[in-house]
Amino acid sequence: MNCSTVIAKYLQAAGIRHVFGYPGDPNVEVIEALRREGLEFVLARREGTAGFMAQAYGQITGRPGVCLSTLGPGSSNLVNAVANAYLDRVPMLAFSGQIEQKREHTFTHQVLDHDLMFSPITKWTARIAPDTVGTVLRRAIRITIAERPGPVHITTPADVVGAEASDDAVLLPPMAPASHEVQAFATPGAPDARSRLAAAKRPVALAGISALRAGATGALVRLAENLGCPVVVSPMAKGVVPEDHPYYAGTLDMACNELLWELLDAADLILAVGFDAVELIKPWTPAAPVIHVDSTPNTDQIYAAETELVGPIGVILDHLSEISGSSARWSEAEIAAHRDKLRRLYYAGRVPGRLNPTDVIDVARAALPDDAIVSADVGSHKLLVGQGWTTYLPGGVVMTNGLSSMGYSLPAAITAKLLNPERSVACFIGDGGFAMVQGELGLAASLGLGLGLTIVVFCDGSLNRIELKQMARQYPSSGTRIEPTDMVMLAQSMGCDGVAVDNIAELERAFADGAAPDRPLVIGANIDPSQYAAQF
Repeated sequence: MNCSTVIAKYLQAAGIRHVFGYPGDPNVEVIEALRREGLEFVLARREGTAGFMAQAYGQITGRPGVCLSTLGPGSSNLVNAVANAYLDRVPMLAFSGQIEQKREHTFTHQVLDHDLMFSPITKWTARIAPDTVGTVLRRAIRITIAERPGPVHITTPADVVGAEASDDAVLLPPMAPASHEVQAFATPGAPDARSRLAAAKRPVALAGISALRAGATGALVRLAENLGCPVVVSPMAKGVVPEDHPYYAGTLDMACNELLWELLDAADLILAVGFDAVELIKPWTPAAPVIHVDSTPNTDQIYAAETELVGPIGVILDHLSEISGSSARWSEAEIAAHRDKLRRLYYAGRVPGRLNPTDVIDVARAALPDDAIVSADVGSHKLLVGQGWTTYLPGGVVMTNGLSSMGYSLPAAITAKLLNPERSVACFIGDGGFAMVQGELGLAASLGLGLGLTIVVFCDGSLNRIELKQMARQYPSSGTRIEPTDMVMLAQSMGCDGVAVDNIAELERAFADGAAPDRPLVIGANIDPSQYAAQF
């Protein structure tokens, strides 16, 4: 086998079926090996969006998403997507071609130092060689999926990818934890978890992306019901508790965030369940003691936890549920009243007779099935989607909230549809983010992903998050206005169906009519942004 075949066989053994990228001369051998081994290479329209697609692959499947670029500008274009996966805690293998080894240290054309570029934004950087390729792939896979997950970057020199491999054994590392061991750490003199739970009268659980990755939904619901406490979720963990469950209490640091922080500030105990502080937008303010429940220790120290229970999250939660007793601390009526208040605040600033951002979300939620997958981009609309989109299943929403890079949601929606052709997929994106990645509509059309793939563009002609900050300082809008785009014409030019809507009735009709078979539907929703100003 040559080195490229070893790479392809390792990816196949790891259960990976798609590689996203943009090719160049140094990776021709890699692409051919992928083809021969039955992996599908998905040609994105640029390296950055290929990286976003790979990130979404990792988020949805739990297996490493794989992206590939050429050398020089190909590798530098990949940097933002790799950084996004790094702060979103997503397993990713990023491969970049490089010039031949004998010229790398003396030649300058298109030669960048990959280790210097990628080491700050990855868990590990490496390069393959004929006598190390198998070992590098085995270690890379193990590192990328280990808690906390994140990207690994691998350089593939042009004179190595076609060379015969001596290190060619495919020995897949463990892909899931085998131990149920739980470690307990405590501040000297602090009460143990049992005592804290027994004494708590107003506990609140705060669940995050580690709980979602761990598949801890059942255990988290049992704990909430048995302990009698509301559950607040982080944005990327939406769906880890079904949002129609009586103990679901909202999403942190999205719209109406003050009410969620008031709930946490009023707690006398906080259970941080797989909560990763990388998602925090506001500083941590609660004074209540914290029990940290996660697969990793609380090394960030963004919040102080006097007790840390480290290990399989579901196992820990079931243990806590057993020792907590069955007497509820919160009544379902109290939590329902909290949710009612949250809902009223969510609609603040709505302008009657206009198409408001919350109208777009409501119409889409009514039109799409409960198991639809939604991707949310970065911008003012994301804060409303993050709070207002009712999510019933784990993984029902994919978003970026660590690095929070604009342009993520369309590539992510394409991946979601590629992996789940039988499910409805919707992409929510602002016109600013859409302008960055609209070329990928052509990819969506070419993949035949049309039926059930809807791209909803919130059109207000503004980079609204920044414009609101200008308004708050009484500055004029400068550098934040976007010229309007004919969404219908753009969609049609990319092989998609398109419709522009100005009111609720037109939007409802667009969802009801849908698109032609095998053609994605682009809906340009011309919204009134006044609600954003009232909300944020």
